[in-house]
This record gives sequence, C-alpha cells and structure tokens, in this order.
Amino acid sequence: MTLSHTQIWKALDRLAARGGLSPSGLARRAGLDATTFNLSKRFGPGQPGRPRWPSTESLNRALAATGASLADFAVMAGEDPSHPATVPLLGMAEAGEAGFFDDAGLPTGDGWDQTELPVAGAGLFSLRISGDSMTPLYRAGDRVLVDRERTDVRRGDRVVVRTTTGETVAKELASLTARAVTLVSINPAYPPRTLARREIDWMARILWVNQ
Repeated sequence: MTLSHTQIWKALDRLAARGGLSPSGLARRAGLDATTFNLSKRFGPGQPGRPRWPSTESLNRALAATGASLADFAVMAGEDPSHPATVPLLGMAEAGEAGFFDDAGLPTGDGWDQTELPVAGAGLFSLRISGDSMTPLYRAGDRVLVDRERTDVRRGDRVVVRTTTGETVAKELASLTARAVTLVSINPAYPPRTLARREIDWMARILWVNQ
C-alpha cells in the first residue's frame, strides 16, 4: 500500500499542527520557501488542477526539522505503523550482481538485511548508496526506497537504473527518448551518461531516502 496525494498532504498539515505551526511556518523551519506546503502548491492550474506532490527532499527536511520519523508520518497520514513492513535492503555492490535479482527485477534469495517501512508493496525494496556521485543530495550509507512497479519516470526524477550488464546506479534523469536515456549526477565531478534503451534492464523512480 502506498500513501495517496490526500494522505501525504494531510500528514504534512498534521506535522505542522503538532509543532504549533502553519504549513508556511513548517516550510520556513525546514529551510524551504514559505509557500512550499501552501494549499496553492498542491494542485496545478485549472479546475480540477493536476495533483502536485511534495518533493522527497522537502518531506525529509520537514521531518528532520520536527524530529519526526517515517512511522510518525504514517500515523499522521492515517496509516497504522504498529506492524511496519520490511523490505530487502541491498548495497549497491550487491545490487550490481545479476544473481541477486529475478526476471522481474526484484531481489531474490535469503539473508537480506531488512529496513522497516510504514507502507508496503510487492515491488518495494531499498538500496544503500555507495560513492559520492549524488552528494550532497544522497550520501554514502543513505537508504533509498525504490518501487519496481512505479516506472512512470520523467525528466528531473531521481531514479535507480539497472543495466543489462548487471550494473545498478542511482542518478537523476536528464532526458528520456524512445532510443536513449541520459543520466546525470548531482556531484559536478561526474559527467553525464547516456545509455541506449536496449542497455537498460529496468528503471524505477526513487520514492524516499532515509538519511
């Protein structure tokens, strides 16, 4: 089960209220623009406007600013975290080995470390970041949550990509065409990388990072 658009924003409102703050006050405390969590940011223009979601970065900063955990956030969203789900936790080195995934791109075998989550889904697993190509956004040791069922990626998304050679990388999606994908790092020391679509086994959007 995943959190809906309504649940996410409800939880943010409750997170703000718990600290005696307005949505604007919560955004400022998190070091964000004061309008980040305002009602006007939750839907696009028009009637009805397209739902807009808070970014992973803004959510993490709000949680850090208030000292709340993912489980706390799930409670405020109306979910029950009393029996949190666990999903496989892989290091990037492990994730790069072909034997650790089945034909659907999901982790296989026994003995995985586990990471607890307040939500669950058949395609969910987490990866532990190694290296510095995505600093300061993601640092070595951070855990990113990936949903193999969420393949609706677009430009600007942070993604995990698994290649047909068994390599698994976390990058930002710079461009996506019928023939090729260009991936970039946050760290400017690393150049962009372009892969032919035929070189990609699967690509999924990063849903969350636990830092």
